Amino acid sequence: MREFLLSPVFIWLSLMILFVVVEIITVGLTSIWFAGGALAALLTAIMGLSLLVQAVLFFAVSFVLLVFTRPFAIKYVRPHNIKTNYEEIIGKDVLVTEEIDNREEIGKAVFNGQEWTARSTDSSIVFPKGTTVQVAEIKGVKLYVRKTR
Repeated sequence: MREFLLSPVFIWLSLMILFVVVEIITVGLTSIWFAGGALAALLTAIMGLSLLVQAVLFFAVSFVLLVFTRPFAIKYVRPHNIKTNYEEIIGKDVLVTEEIDNREEIGKAVFNGQEWTARSTDSSIVFPKGTTVQVAEIKGVKLYVRKTR
């Protein structure tokens, strides 16, 4: 029994199962490529080829799968990320309703009737009330804005 547990066939089979289980748990396309490499190494172990050949084939097949199939898998297999409501604001113009001054830590802006705390991406720029600015990013519940382009 001990010989079987230390055999390359058992080791590659265990690694393949481990990589598949990790992939199922993470669902992030992180280890499936290595499961393919472990399968190739397992087949070479069953054929009785040397451990060096098995290891080289494991790394080669894993690399080829990663390089050539990952872009396809990312594009078509992974669920498409849907932007949440607040993410759609990035790049949009908003109206300053309270002067934005980072030094004073004040500022508010409105987008679609919803008021947000706002700060400038450039601390040296103060945006007066009534100015239209563009949202550069969102951190927490604050809009970081810049001059409209």
